[in-house]
Amino acid sequence: MTVMTRPLLNRRLAEFGTTIFAEMSALAAATGSINLGQGFPDTDGPEEIREAAVRALRDGRGNQYPPGPGVPELRSAIADHQRERYGLAYDPDTEVLVTAGATEAIAAALLALVEPGDEVVALEPYYDSYAACVAMAGGTRVPVTLRPHEGSYVLDLDELRAAVTDKTRLILLNTPHNPTGTVLTRAELTAIAELAVERDLLVVTDEVYEHLVFDDAAHIPIATLPGMRERTVTIGSAGKTFSFTGWKVGWTTASPALTSAVRSAKQFLTYVSAGPFQYAVAEALRLPAAYFDGLRADLAAKRDLLSEGLAQAGFAVYRPAGTYFVTTDIRPLGATDGFAFCRALPERAGVVAIPNAVFYDHREEGAPFVRFAFCKKTEVLEEAVTRLKALAG
Repeated sequence: MTVMTRPLLNRRLAEFGTTIFAEMSALAAATGSINLGQGFPDTDGPEEIREAAVRALRDGRGNQYPPGPGVPELRSAIADHQRERYGLAYDPDTEVLVTAGATEAIAAALLALVEPGDEVVALEPYYDSYAACVAMAGGTRVPVTLRPHEGSYVLDLDELRAAVTDKTRLILLNTPHNPTGTVLTRAELTAIAELAVERDLLVVTDEVYEHLVFDDAAHIPIATLPGMRERTVTIGSAGKTFSFTGWKVGWTTASPALTSAVRSAKQFLTYVSAGPFQYAVAEALRLPAAYFDGLRADLAAKRDLLSEGLAQAGFAVYRPAGTYFVTTDIRPLGATDGFAFCRALPERAGVVAIPNAVFYDHREEGAPFVRFAFCKKTEVLEEAVTRLKALAG
């Protein structure tokens, strides 16, 4: 019998393995723990939007292949959303592309725009699919680390500038930022934009948490800044905003040339997806401002509930300005290894969290930090807080 000596998995993906989310969710199920690890709500979004999907199914809209770029109703709603919210005018026919969630949008953008040998600068810690997509494109990721400072995470603009070389193809942004909850300021975004223009770089920006900003924070799309519209691919998603993460409806907005490039890669990934749900998301994007205000207020209250409970349990807490995650430091609890801490936490307190180190190339930078999700029912968070008090004892 011939023995295969070459590994079966493409070497570009060999470092990734099974995601930590799968491991921790399985651990939650096995131990009966409250899962504050993976970031999905435990309640559905607006009833009228769910009914819009049912109506589309019954009316036969989207049950067969929808148009490759997305159904016209959704592309128009996305264009209207960008114009009304941010003053960004996009042609729904040539500058909007519907994708299978933001995950496919990220993959398609990087596969389209990055060639072997190109460097991609990304803010670290980063959503785990970023690294895999850069690897699949044959690029080299260059992390620039956000570091905790006075209760929040901050970007060192000098470090960002130093990370750019003659091989840099694009900067991959995420704001509001998962997992730290940082919302980049206008001054920070302006500096990034000036760097991109100066060095002729593309920017791919993941803005799926655009509506989940709290207190005095404001989401500013980098595409609104001088010189950036023609070099930016902006990624959005319905899942986080409308609490229908299983529908997997995302999108990109960009210039015709960039949209055409991303579509060229996207057509060989899923081609199309989520037909009936696209019609429902088109209606969701046209919900009144009261919906978005209510969503923010609800999540801000849940953020405060969990943050205060974590602090009482002994964690150092970095209260997020956006997203629905809160990052904590476990060193006040006498721990330094986030992996070991999270694997033991279900038995110790009946709660599951995610070690932030999985989001870093520089694992030591993220070792003592742990992420909790607060996009859960208030009573679930209250029970989690009660359980976590065992750590303080």
